[in-house]
Amino acid sequence: MPKTNARSLPSLSVRIDLADEARIGPGKIQLLESIAACGSISAAGRAMDMSYKRAWDLVDEINRICRQAAVERQTGGKNGGGAVLTPFGTSLIARYRKIERNAASAARKELEALHKEIGRPRKTASR
Repeated sequence: MPKTNARSLPSLSVRIDLADEARIGPGKIQLLESIAACGSISAAGRAMDMSYKRAWDLVDEINRICRQAAVERQTGGKNGGGAVLTPFGTSLIARYRKIERNAASAARKELEALHKEIGRPRKTASR
């Protein structure tokens, strides 16, 4: 979960480990959200400062590990096609974000305690 300002609590990142070393985490979910917003894998990759090949490889991995497509390519059309999320892809994002919210809520007291214990970073003496 992203930090909102310098005085915010430490953030919690959720990665879901599946069978056979497959993983779903914040990067893959962000890519799916970017595809939904941009309408193409290449535009989503550019928005995330990622090559088309890397974005496509991640989409292919998501589709393989989930055993059903989260993203479908569309061919043709005025702009040469694009990509859309399937209903499963939309559901995957929603489920992941709910897990993330629940985990952050469950860890909030411990994150607050950690924040108090760590305090502000010490300034280094300049020479």
